[in-house]
Amino acid sequence: MSGHEPERSESCGGIGRDLDRYFVDISTACPYGLPRMAVFHQAVFGSLDDGTMELLLAHGYRRNGNCMYNMRCPQCRSCIPIRLDPRRFRPNRNQRRVWKKNRDVRVGVAPLTMSRENLLLLDRFLGSRFPDCQASAESYYSGFFITSVSRCFEIRYRIGDRLLGVAVVDGGTRWLNAVYFFFDPDEGRRSPGTLNILHLIDFCRQHRIDHLYLGYWIREVSAMRYKSAFKPHELYVDGQWRQG
Repeated sequence: MSGHEPERSESCGGIGRDLDRYFVDISTACPYGLPRMAVFHQAVFGSLDDGTMELLLAHGYRRNGNCMYNMRCPQCRSCIPIRLDPRRFRPNRNQRRVWKKNRDVRVGVAPLTMSRENLLLLDRFLGSRFPDCQASAESYYSGFFITSVSRCFEIRYRIGDRLLGVAVVDGGTRWLNAVYFFFDPDEGRRSPGTLNILHLIDFCRQHRIDHLYLGYWIREVSAMRYKSAFKPHELYVDGQWRQG
């Protein structure tokens, strides 16, 4: 990110001044394509313990590589953090249909791996979904996914031996953070984004994880609207989690 000189934020946003003192505000163009200036409230860390990561997620922060950030845009409040309580979730008719349709999909957990197979799939995904994007799959892994801040791993979805999709997630004892998901653009009929969230919910239930963080829900961005179909969910608005 580039932009104006960093400015110190006046508010610690609920995380405490000892932690907030590491953060600065940086202005740049909106990363989601909205016609407004964006302000990232961000800090780079070498590592964070499980409890500190949970605290940041619970106050609406996201991870990009070793950078933790939230949005402090002066004229926009479109980026709304969304999370689920896996124990309370109840699938709707369409979500049950997606789960049934994908009974042939095999799911496995693995270390975060910048393998040739993963990179080829991510390049295809980026080329299909973001044709004007200049970033490569390698830059996504090295700059966005790979981290020493928290425990990060992959959940891989396969049809036979063929890779359908990869979820990059951060995991703690009480929380799971969905960092990114990419999939075979030719398999859109399977609703892989919905399948991924359904499996992450199931993963959380199996491991007794309290919260699944899904990133931002942005009404104006069509690719993010499907997240709000998972109910009940909570939205982080004005410093509080509220049922959506």
